[in-house]
Amino acid sequence: MRIGDAAAAAGTTPRALRFYEERGLLPPPRRTATGQRAYGPEEVARVRVVRELLALGLTVEDLRSVADRIGLLVENPRRPCENADSDVPGSGVVDRRLAALDAEIDRLTRLRTRLALRTYGSRDDPSWPAGSVPRS
Repeated sequence: MRIGDAAAAAGTTPRALRFYEERGLLPPPRRTATGQRAYGPEEVARVRVVRELLALGLTVEDLRSVADRIGLLVENPRRPCENADSDVPGSGVVDRRLAALDAEIDRLTRLRTRLALRTYGSRDDPSWPAGSVPRS
């Protein structure tokens, strides 16, 4: 199928397919006699996996470091993301992303608490909104 059809089947745009190819997340597709990209079901499935992983908070750079293993999730979408050997480039990608997300949640929680305290004063103040209990 042509790039527009493949993009639609994967829920994305032709531009995104070209971007994934440029970044090494999608192998270069075969070309038609006229030089147009031709995609099959395998490539569409891979794009779907890439989009799912990006939606889960991984970055393009995260995925680049494990691009050779994306095919494993295409073959078995329920496959757990196991930690690889620490010697292998890209190992620990999920752990690092989870740690970054945890750090961002902590930062936002502290920011929320500071804003609530600045706005409403003491937590013991009766004007403190019931739904705005700060998290420690």
